[in-house]
Amino acid sequence: MKKKAIIISIKGLKLTKSEETLISKENPWGLILFKRNIKTMRQIKLLIYNIKKLAKDKNFPILIDEEGSTVSRLRNIVNHEIYANFFGELYLSNSKLSILLYKKYLNSLCKILKHIGININTIPVLDVLRSNTSKVIGKRSFSNKENIVKLFGTITATQCLANKIIPVIKHIPGHGCAISDSHFKMPKINLTYEKLNNTDFFPFKSNPAQLAMTAHILYKKIDPINVTTFSKKIIQDIIRKKIKFKGILISDDISMKALKYDLVTNAQKSLEAGCNLVLYCAGNTSDNFKLIKSVPYIDNFTSKKTSEIYKILR
Repeated sequence: MKKKAIIISIKGLKLTKSEETLISKENPWGLILFKRNIKTMRQIKLLIYNIKKLAKDKNFPILIDEEGSTVSRLRNIVNHEIYANFFGELYLSNSKLSILLYKKYLNSLCKILKHIGININTIPVLDVLRSNTSKVIGKRSFSNKENIVKLFGTITATQCLANKIIPVIKHIPGHGCAISDSHFKMPKINLTYEKLNNTDFFPFKSNPAQLAMTAHILYKKIDPINVTTFSKKIIQDIIRKKIKFKGILISDDISMKALKYDLVTNAQKSLEAGCNLVLYCAGNTSDNFKLIKSVPYIDNFTSKKTSEIYKILR
């Protein structure tokens, strides 16, 4: 079945008739869940079962942002107060213990996700902390040291894949240099390519993840006009050629304020620039339909990479 190049979201705890039609008839690539969709273990398992049944696909991509601490969509049913920076800080004093605990934590988290029916988690955050990094990243980052961020990024992806949970590296090619929150405004970065390459871009290189999510950031000295998600230059020259990411590239949420156009235009510009999928998180039913009608079916590259992901999930 050909899928549309979009990851949709829904509004509540159960599917409306319109959302059932959207999933069964319009063929979105996948669906992302939020706290608004999750109340009890029984409820979320039933919701996911129904989604996969409507999609006629037991491996239908069900995504979640389950990083822990400030970004925990499962907060209503799972106590998940850990944060990435804890492991990065522990690494400085006891590297072996830090890695051991982190792997055990990931195994436990993946087991919970699989039990629920979720198969894609948008971790790890590979943004490198600076003294003035926006609080939207904060302790979601492993460290202010790019080598530690890279190490834990590789561990995350490898461990998740071993547990048949697909990881998503984010926010490529790096959000740690931003002092503003892209949910509300476009961050503008004045750093040179050399400085960015040695620090922010470094953790994303050679990571085994099949999925990556873009940063809605304007790197003024690389592309002074286009935010990363809309930039052919950054996607082709930096993400694909320099970082050498070979998997499926997902836009960050196209309803964020860092993107200045209407939703359909944001989606089209993302895909034209080289994103393979667009992500829509607000869950508005009419916008879901409008978007899914406006985006194309996935191309051959994305179809092939999707098949590779499905083989892991078997």
